[in-house]
Order: sequence, then C-alpha cells, then structure tokens
Amino acid sequence: MNSLTKEADVPAPRDADETSAFLSVRDLYVHFDTEDGTVKAVDGLSFDVERGRTLGIVGESGSGKSVTNLSILGLHNPRTTDVSGKILLDGQELTGAREKTLESLRGNKMAMIFQDALTALSPYYTIGRQIAEPYRKHMGVSKREAHLRAVEMLDKVGIPNPKTRVHDYPHQFSGGMRQRAMIAMALVCNPDLLIADEPTTALDVTVQAQILDLLKDLQQEFGSAIVFITHDLGVIANVADDILVMYGGRAVERGTVGEVLRSPEHPYTWGLLTSMPRLTGDVNEELSPIHGTPPSLLSPPPGCPFHPRCGYQDEVAGRSCTGDRPLLPHGRGSACHLTAEQKRTFFIEQIKPRLG
Repeated sequence: MNSLTKEADVPAPRDADETSAFLSVRDLYVHFDTEDGTVKAVDGLSFDVERGRTLGIVGESGSGKSVTNLSILGLHNPRTTDVSGKILLDGQELTGAREKTLESLRGNKMAMIFQDALTALSPYYTIGRQIAEPYRKHMGVSKREAHLRAVEMLDKVGIPNPKTRVHDYPHQFSGGMRQRAMIAMALVCNPDLLIADEPTTALDVTVQAQILDLLKDLQQEFGSAIVFITHDLGVIANVADDILVMYGGRAVERGTVGEVLRSPEHPYTWGLLTSMPRLTGDVNEELSPIHGTPPSLLSPPPGCPFHPRCGYQDEVAGRSCTGDRPLLPHGRGSACHLTAEQKRTFFIEQIKPRLG
C-alpha cells in the first residue's frame, strides 16, 4: 500500500474553478471556545472538489482534516464552535444553514463514512435497520422497500448472504464487514458527496485494499465526489485524484496525485514522504521523522505554521516566521516562501535520493 509512484491511474491535471466544482470551500475558519482559550482548528482553508473525482486530504493528527469535514456536514455544536467562510454544495450555501436544511442533505445529498464503524453503528439495532432508516426518511418509501434496498446495498458492498446478514447486529460482523456496512449506509441514497474519514485505519492491509477498490468501483457507478481523509500517503496514492496537504489548520500544498507525490514542493510534504518506510528499502535504514511537535492551535505561530520545525528558514531569510503564503483555492501550489528554483533543487538533491 506504500507504492507512491504508480504510473497507471495517475489522472491528467484538470482545471477547477468555483463554477465547475461540486463542493467549494472558501476561507473556512473553525474556532472552538474552551476554558483555556480559542482553539483555531481550521484557519482560512479553501479547496474545490469536482463530481466524479476524489480529493485526498492528508496531514498528521490535529491538522484540521476531520474538523473541516464535520463543518461541511454541519455537525459541530453551534454553542461552542464558530464556523465562518463559505461552503457551497452544488451552489447551495451550507455555512449558517438551518438544521432542518442540513438534515435534509445529510445521508441524502452528502454522507460520511466514519473512522470506527463499531462506535459509529448503534449496537441496539440490526445492520439492516440502520441502513434502511435513512432510505425511508429521504425517499419516503415503505418499510419493505427500505428493507429490500438494505439487502441490495449489502450485496453491492460484498457482504455474503445479505438476506441473512441484514438481520445481524454490528458485533456479529468482523471489522472489515462493519466498514462495508458503513459504506452501504452512506451510499444507500446515492449521495453526490461522500466523505470518508480514515475508513481503513483499523483494518489489515488485505481488507484495506478491498475497501479502497470498493470505493473506487462505487464512485464509478454513482459518480460521487469523494473527500478522503487520511494520514497515510500510501493510501492516498491508491485512491485519490487530487491531494490537499494540511498542517496546523491550513493548506500547505495542493495538486494532483502525480504532481504532489512525484514533485512535492513544501518541506512538510517532504517530511511526510521521507518518514514513511519503504518496501524496497534497507530494513536496517533508520526512518527520518519530522523533528519537533505540531503547533498549539491555542496560540499558533505567526507566519508559516510549519516554520518552527522547518530546516529551510535560513534559505528565506526568516520570512516564513512572519509572513504567510496562502494558496489559491484550486490548482497546483504550495504555501512556502522558497522560490520555485529552490524547491526543485532541494527536492532533487536532498529529498529524492532518500525516497529511492
């Protein structure tokens, strides 16, 4: 799963703008009020996702990946969370939308696959009932029709004996089967936007590969736009068309899979790539972790959020400590003060040899 340079399946670059994007996020800020102060979980984020394409959002824990996507679904507590900016789903504004409006969209036009299916699924209801419930709510069908749809979806995601297993409870399913059931629940109403929050983290590599192949097959069938959240660039290489790298609540690099994985431009992305073990590498070779710790989102550093851990501050005369380099909402780019020539030189001379 760590092959980062697959020649096949690498899509050609495509132009994306606000009019063609199915999901458009602009200047998103998500701040949480706590006893210790305001946590700036997402700080001015912008990106686009087109129909039929998968955007992989990658970054370490605390970078703002999951918070961003919970904002799209409107799942934050409005009493303790300040969400601002624009979130447009097929032209419809979601920021500040009424809860009734969001409820009509969740599970219908947009859906989410959560990281841990065992905690996301209710232990009190059968798998079939949990899949059928949103279908009945949004489609207005009978209980029998919803039950048949649940059986159909379990079969579609590869659950054996779906007519029997539809009556089972979550604890009667294996981890991989529960994740498939979660996917069936998310796709039961054919949503236009699917958000997958690290859906393969707790699975072994064989089941992981099956789940990723399943998502790609279902995307081709339903034509959904997918936002795939993960910390694993190996997974991103196998499932995404485009990549958004997040750090400290901000976007630091964006591009197609081929662009970001073959010619990364930001020192944080370089650190993610060089810290991964290689199947073809020397087993005795030490990994190269990113030194330091992620910034406190209660008091994020000025300028580039990565500058306290970056080894290239001297190359930009300290500008990264004070000045920010925001990304455009779409297209290729990196929020780094290094010049284009410096990025190419440092990657070719220092980073690429360590990738093998």
